[in-house]
Amino acid sequence: QVQFVESGGGLVQPGGSLRLSCAASGIIFSNHDVGWYRQVPGKQRELFATITISGSTHFADSVKGRFTLSRDNAKNTLYLQMNNLKPEDTAVYYCSTGLDWGQGTQVTVSS
Repeated sequence: QVQFVESGGGLVQPGGSLRLSCAASGIIFSNHDVGWYRQVPGKQRELFATITISGSTHFADSVKGRFTLSRDNAKNTLYLQMNNLKPEDTAVYYCSTGLDWGQGTQVTVSS
C-alpha cells in the first residue's frame, strides 16, 4: 500500500519561507516521477512542480524561481523549499504520483 505523508506547512508572512517534506512508504521515489500539487477550496488541484526519476525538476511559471525541489534517496523523502511566499501560495500541498494521495499539509501565507 502506497502512503504519502506531507509535513512542514504552517502560517508564514508574505516573503517568508517554508520547507515541506514528503515521506513515502510502499513506493521508492527514485523509481517514479513525482509531483507536488496544491489545492485551494473550491478549485481544482494544481500540479506545480515535478521531480523525475533522473532528478530533473520542473516548475509552473507561478512558482518558478521561488520554489526548489530535492530528493533524499536514502530517506526516500522529497523536500520542497518555498521562498518569497505570496498570499496566492496559500493552499493545501500534496505530493503524489497522481495515483495515491496523502492528507496534505496546509500552507497559509498571510500578514
